Amino acid sequence: MSPTISQFAQSLTVETAFTVLAMAKALKAEGKDVVELEIGDSPFESTASAKATGIEAINQNESHYCPSPGLPSFRKAAAKFVRDEFNIPAEAENIVVAPGAKVFEQYFCEAFLNPGDGVLVFSPHFPTYQPNIERRGARMVLAPLQQTNEFRSEIAQIEEFLKKDPQPKAIFLNSPHNPTGGVTTEEDLKQIAELLRGKDIAIFSDEPYCHMIWDGDHHSIAAQPGMLDQSVAAYTFSKSYSMSGWRLGFAVASKEVADYIGKMINTSLSCTPPLVQLAGQAALERDTAERDAVMQKFREKVVLLTEGLNKIDGFNSLDPLATFYVFPNVMDVCNRLNITSHGLALYLLEGADDKFGVACLGGECFGEAGAGFLRFSCAEPNDRLEQALEFIADAVTREDRIQSYLESHPKHKLKKPYSQE
Repeated sequence: MSPTISQFAQSLTVETAFTVLAMAKALKAEGKDVVELEIGDSPFESTASAKATGIEAINQNESHYCPSPGLPSFRKAAAKFVRDEFNIPAEAENIVVAPGAKVFEQYFCEAFLNPGDGVLVFSPHFPTYQPNIERRGARMVLAPLQQTNEFRSEIAQIEEFLKKDPQPKAIFLNSPHNPTGGVTTEEDLKQIAELLRGKDIAIFSDEPYCHMIWDGDHHSIAAQPGMLDQSVAAYTFSKSYSMSGWRLGFAVASKEVADYIGKMINTSLSCTPPLVQLAGQAALERDTAERDAVMQKFREKVVLLTEGLNKIDGFNSLDPLATFYVFPNVMDVCNRLNITSHGLALYLLEGADDKFGVACLGGECFGEAGAGFLRFSCAEPNDRLEQALEFIADAVTREDRIQSYLESHPKHKLKKPYSQE
């Protein structure tokens, strides 16, 4: 008999995009043609200086341990990057390096949360927030984002959290927002900073899509006066520099918090591979023009997909503001077909056609507030996006296929119609 698995391990929720990714890959292995719009990965190559420097670093045997918080040269380059681009008053000692941005969710929670603490999360939300909060015995308090408000967080929701929660301690901000593409404006951030400044409230500012703003500029709460002391802002190379497989990210925090996170890295990961850091440093220092050109290609994809989806009866998406996701409201379609939004997503992948499918995610993969929506990534060539749009428009009219799919997958039947109030 094996030892009993912990209640925490049994309760773990995961990022559903990877589950659907596995389904899509399995179907493709069986010969099905699948347009993959489920995973938030870049279809482009890693930037040129990153690749060249990574190869050089391997040849130079940069393959040994390095300081846990990061290479001094990388920390200096990252600090300059956030100063120059986002006006965050950072120096090298404010930077800590890790494999991607996601792991900083865990380190933030370990740095600030105790059992029973309340953490405000705007929803729909990135699914790994919950297990990292619950790992510390803290509570996730959800505040819904509304399509009618462009999926922006509202100051009144934070005020209510501070007033009503018995033990408020932290807030998760994610802008540009995954999955909705919403943006917290500079004015929003000023109001949030004025409300929270000096309070015993920590802010995790999740900013992987900082270069995917399609109208205006990116702004960080850490740039607001005094707020670096209360914030941990996380960045990744996965989106901006198409380096998802390299696993590289960094966080900006006060020197004290950065030191604590450095200890957490020391006791869990030891360090982030130096050859990866050197590649990322080269990207920061030399690949800005290439990065920005790729971002414009992403914007073209988002516009193409948004306009195409909005031509399909029952699909309603906002004009693209940020990220490479499109998050259409499909409540009318789901109500008409008596299928949940995630059921609709899986139907498009598995059930609509024997030889062709489109992989996307139901909004409820990002919490109950996402129910009635679909999330599409734009990480495919434009001709494949157009092929997917044509297929979706036809697939939602194949009522015999939909009924057959629901008969074999009854858990995806809609128990009650979605309400758009």
